[in-house]
Amino acid sequence: MKNLLIKPNSSIKNAFKKFTQEGEKCLVVVDNKNKLLGTLSDGDIRKAVLRGEFNKDKISGFYYKNPTFVKKENYTIEQIKNIFEKKRIDVIPVVSANKTVIDILTFENIFKKKKIRKYNKKISTTVVIMAGGKGTRLEPFTNVLPKPLVPINEKPVIEHIIEKFDKNNVSNYLITLNYKSKVLRAFFQEMKSKRKLSFIEEPKPLGTAGGLRLILNKVKKPFLVTSCDTIININFDDLMNYHISRGNDLTLVVSSKEYIIPYGTCTLNKKGDLQKIVEKPKLDFFVNIGLYVINPNLVKLLPKNKPYDMPDLIQLAKNKRKKIGVYPIDEESWIDVGQWSEYRKAVDRLI
Repeated sequence: MKNLLIKPNSSIKNAFKKFTQEGEKCLVVVDNKNKLLGTLSDGDIRKAVLRGEFNKDKISGFYYKNPTFVKKENYTIEQIKNIFEKKRIDVIPVVSANKTVIDILTFENIFKKKKIRKYNKKISTTVVIMAGGKGTRLEPFTNVLPKPLVPINEKPVIEHIIEKFDKNNVSNYLITLNYKSKVLRAFFQEMKSKRKLSFIEEPKPLGTAGGLRLILNKVKKPFLVTSCDTIININFDDLMNYHISRGNDLTLVVSSKEYIIPYGTCTLNKKGDLQKIVEKPKLDFFVNIGLYVINPNLVKLLPKNKPYDMPDLIQLAKNKRKKIGVYPIDEESWIDVGQWSEYRKAVDRLI
C-alpha cells in the first residue's frame, strides 16, 4: 500500500517517476498522518506535463479532491466490483472513521488480474522497426554487424526491443532492411521465431522515414514505428488509445531529460557586468526518443525511393495541417543504445 501513497507537496517529476516504478495508473494522495486528500491519475500528470508545468514543485493543484472511498469493514467484494465497473476508476482507498487510509483496493487485485506492468492486453496493430541504417556511432561494432545485432549482455539490441512489444502480445512486425540485410535475415531465420516477422528491403538507404513508403499497402490502421537503437518499456496499449482518442495523425513519444551544466553560469547585465552566478544549473527538456504512432494516410505523403528523415515527415505533416501530438514518458522508461556513452549505461541497466 505504501508505494501507492503520495504527499501533496511531491513534485510532478517525482509523481511521474512513481507511476513508472509502480506500474499503476492512479496514486492516493494523503497528508503526513495518512489522511485521505484525493487521488492522482497518470492522466492528471500527463496533462500537467503537456501544459508545460513539469517543473512545478507540487502536485497539489492537479489531483482530484473528491475521490471515491469506502470505510473499513463496511463493504463487500461485490459492492467494490460494482463501483469499479460503474465509475471506471483504478483504485479505491479504504479508510478508518477519521479518514486515515488503511488499505488500497486496486482493479487488478479485485478482479484477480495481473498488474498493468505485465501488459497482458493484446494490441491489434503492426510494429515497424527501422533497421536499415549503418549505425556509424557504434563503430567498430557496426563494421562487422548491423546495428540491430549489436549485443547487450549476450542478446542483440533488436531482441531486447521486440521483447518489450511482446509484453503487449504484439504479433505482427515489419522490419526495414538495407545495411548488412543478409546478416539480419539469417539471424531471424536461425532463431525460428514464433512471431510474425516480415522484411521490407530498401533498395538504397532511405533515411529514418523513407522506408515507410514501402509499407503503403501493408497497413490499414495506425501503427507503431520505432528505431532500432532505443529500448522502450511502456504500456503500448495506453499509447495507442491516447493517439486514437485525441484524433492524432501522428504521435511522438517524448521523454523528460535533465541536463546539468557542470560549471557556474554567468548572467550579465546590459552593460556587460556580472549580475549573478548560478552554480551547475539544471535544464529540463523533452526529447524525441524515436517511437511514433502514425496513421497510414501520412505514408502517402512520402516520396518514392527517396531518402527522407522523420523530422522532415513531421514538418511535412505540420505543413499539411495534420494533427500531431506528443505522449510524455519518464526518463526511466527507455534506454538509448545508439551511441557508445549510452550503450555502456544500457549494459549496466539491462543486467
